[in-house]
Amino acid sequence: MANRERIKKGFSKLLKEEKLKLIANYFENPGEVVNLLKSYWHSDSKQQQLFDEFSENTITNFYIPYGISPNVTINEKNYIVPMVIEESSVVAAASAAAKFWGDRGGFHAEVIDVCKVGQVHFGWNGDKAQLLERLPAIKQRFMDDTAAMTEKMVKRGGGVTNIQLIDFTEKIEGYYQFLVEFKTGDAMGANFINSVLEQFGHSLQNYFAEQTDLSEELRKVEIIMTILSNNTPNCRVKVWVECGVNQLDGIDEHLNGAEYAHKFKKAVDIAHIDTYRATTHNKGIYNGIDAVVIATGNDFRAVEAAGHTFASRNGHYESLSSVTINGNLFRFELEVPMALGTVGGLTSLHPLAKKSLELLGNPTAPELMMIAATMGLANNFSAVRSLTTKGIQAGHMKMHLNNILNQLNATDEEKRKARDFFKDQTVSFAGVEKYLESIRK
Repeated sequence: MANRERIKKGFSKLLKEEKLKLIANYFENPGEVVNLLKSYWHSDSKQQQLFDEFSENTITNFYIPYGISPNVTINEKNYIVPMVIEESSVVAAASAAAKFWGDRGGFHAEVIDVCKVGQVHFGWNGDKAQLLERLPAIKQRFMDDTAAMTEKMVKRGGGVTNIQLIDFTEKIEGYYQFLVEFKTGDAMGANFINSVLEQFGHSLQNYFAEQTDLSEELRKVEIIMTILSNNTPNCRVKVWVECGVNQLDGIDEHLNGAEYAHKFKKAVDIAHIDTYRATTHNKGIYNGIDAVVIATGNDFRAVEAAGHTFASRNGHYESLSSVTINGNLFRFELEVPMALGTVGGLTSLHPLAKKSLELLGNPTAPELMMIAATMGLANNFSAVRSLTTKGIQAGHMKMHLNNILNQLNATDEEKRKARDFFKDQTVSFAGVEKYLESIRK
């Protein structure tokens, strides 16, 4: 592996063109690289400047396909769902599941709660009883000192909803935290939450500094850090589908609907007891969720982190979805934490994020939670259905055929012939390569 020469200090201060040319020198053909990266710049300089300012040290844009899953029925309402993802078959899988369940009553969803969490981590070496005695006054100080910051959010039905003192002194000497709960309306609220928490930290220090009945040492509070948590177990959404087992007839040509329902349940149950399977199972769920989260300008890393933590809530990592069969009723359900916003941040800045929300009918944040979770369950259903019938590769590799043909520089005519040939053939890179060689001869 080549050892790249260190870039001198001041890279961030260079102009974009200068950064691009400097980085291009690390390639064999710098001029070709410059032209390639510039070809992905937006033709509108104002739009490109907007994209550049989303991050730092930007030299180009990285394209990801923007697809559509039409006719997704949720709570008897129809949606056209935008999905941004590069993995082949995800949009097709979501669309297939939406069609299947659209004929069986559609998806059902509800938001359980929208509570978000932040923390003030601090150190104090006094007696806990003294801290508890002062707790009501500290909380009041918090609320008074942030009243101007929270006023508008409170008017919208949000703001700080609870403050809890957590004692960790048995694990780390002198360490406590305030666990703070928030409601932020249609905003994801990260900046709002962090600003409030930082003020809480200042308020806590000021409060103790004013306590003349305490020793000089005990009037000192160490603010270790103040930060929101992406673990939002009480900001949660549930989505499910259900039908009579006889309505599953025909999914597997070898089993009737009732027999297939039990096979499907067993496949999901395995993801509850086996972490190897659970990891891949849940990744498939996030194929659908992430695609909607990205399309609407939300933070998919935060959403995934919360979900994986939630999947471990019972002491081991397990499936986020579950199946129940009561008599002849089949029910497939997903419950997952998800903090999303529809105003502020990238949702209000990225032109396609704004259009995604418009396409969805300008949903509220809770409604967007239900839409994203639905696409997670839709992809999960399609994946488990494929795995328990014809196998995952048959459909996946046919979708991947285009990628293989592009890698092999196939012409439009060769692509047409290849798609026709592989309609009933197993798709593999070697097989496609061999086929192209045969028709090129």
